[in-house]
Amino acid sequence: MTPGVTDETVDAMSLEKIDRIIDAMRRETYRWSPVRRTHIPKKNGKKRPLGLPTWSDKLVQEALRLLLDAYYEPRFSDHSHGFRQGRGCHTALREVTQKWRGVKWFIEGDIKGCFDNIDHDVLLATLSENLQDNRLMRLVSSMLKAGYMENWRYGDTLSGTPQGGVISPLFSNIYLDSLTSTSTDWIGL
Repeated sequence: MTPGVTDETVDAMSLEKIDRIIDAMRRETYRWSPVRRTHIPKKNGKKRPLGLPTWSDKLVQEALRLLLDAYYEPRFSDHSHGFRQGRGCHTALREVTQKWRGVKWFIEGDIKGCFDNIDHDVLLATLSENLQDNRLMRLVSSMLKAGYMENWRYGDTLSGTPQGGVISPLFSNIYLDSLTSTSTDWIGL
């Protein structure tokens, strides 16, 4: 029920509106709205940006997420646990305790601003290695470049995928998956 840059929420959705969205996607006239950017507090006292898409954009993102997840999920490393169905911190810890016996030390890391710094060209090139649908690629590209509104001022999105977007966690997994092909001696959260 949280609105994006418009007042549209789930309660304004109807079959007619969904049909209009499908028709616009079919004709390639669907236009993404900029996300509404707000900042939420982090544990360390700093704030991180959160992008709030419109309800229609959330719906289209979810359709894209379902489609891309069906293709990419079986290809992801078994050592990757972050933002995946049925996986998370507990499955990663279980893997460590059951399969990594005898390991003397672990290195913890965090990719600072991961969602904010995803290079659009690299993500699109990574997607196009396996996806041959130019319409789908144009839809994803236009979504990445839709921009954001903060304090009612428009900003370009030159990189990144907004935290708060339905599809952003999957995009980060696709983007970072190439790390898994270089080494099997790691666990990702």
